[in-house]
Amino acid sequence: MKKYITKYIPSLLAATTLLFIACEDGETTFDEIIENEQRGAVLRTVSTQESEVLYDVATSTVLGGNFTVTLEAQDQEDGALLSSVEVFVGFEDETEGGTDNDQDEVMLETIPGSAFNPGPFGLPRTDYTVSAETLQSTLGLSGDQISGGDRFTVRFELVLTDGRRFSLAQNSGVLTGAFFSSPFRYNVNVVCAPSIPTPGTWSIDLQDSFGDGWNDAALVVTIDGAETTYTLENGSSTSVNFDVPDGTAEISIVFVSGAFDEEVSAQVTSANGNVVVDLSPSPTEGVELLDYCLDNL
Repeated sequence: MKKYITKYIPSLLAATTLLFIACEDGETTFDEIIENEQRGAVLRTVSTQESEVLYDVATSTVLGGNFTVTLEAQDQEDGALLSSVEVFVGFEDETEGGTDNDQDEVMLETIPGSAFNPGPFGLPRTDYTVSAETLQSTLGLSGDQISGGDRFTVRFELVLTDGRRFSLAQNSGVLTGAFFSSPFRYNVNVVCAPSIPTPGTWSIDLQDSFGDGWNDAALVVTIDGAETTYTLENGSSTSVNFDVPDGTAEISIVFVSGAFDEEVSAQVTSANGNVVVDLSPSPTEGVELLDYCLDNL
């Protein structure tokens, strides 16, 4: 048995030597693949500060608003491949019926790589803003072609020094999600500015389906900055009135949550007789209940 072991030792040593050589060659090949691999690039959303266009229904006029975002470029060389970012804007008409005022994307401008500066992690960042007026004029839209609920779009295209481009078409669910937050394309919503309310006596009808009051829920009515809270203390229903003075510029009505919001409902009627709020059970807290786009206050 000993001579057989002695006989095979040289063969085992040779095989072991070949194995180590093969592993070394394999590691070299793998390193070369990793080194030469081309990876994509992202334009991460650090934060969005503004994303609304304010629109006045009565005058069909864009009053203001901006799209403001902080962007961070990421690539396989920690942002060193960044050349520039191209900005494209468009418009989506969401109004039902009538003329379709959709506008295809047009190029607005190019952000040079020099506009980016190192952020907290050493990656290039920049703050970018485009005004509502610029969005409107770039697309050639008149005021009566815009309405509340429509939206402008802003799309970025990241251009690298090697000529490669990355934008919405190259995106994936991983990039658009919470980890990278790199959608490349953003919506800028058109919201209606508060319309002037009819002066006079307004009324609020409050109901509770269980019959024990609103349990700390309430409606907060704000008239030119002055707040008043209305609630149903007990029972199944009540009605209250409040006055809107002549010359009032703005009224707001929001819901404050209580213990059993699924039991509450309410209606608010303007001095002109229009029901301007019809609150269903389980309303959302803090959301403006008046629809300024209807211009019916």
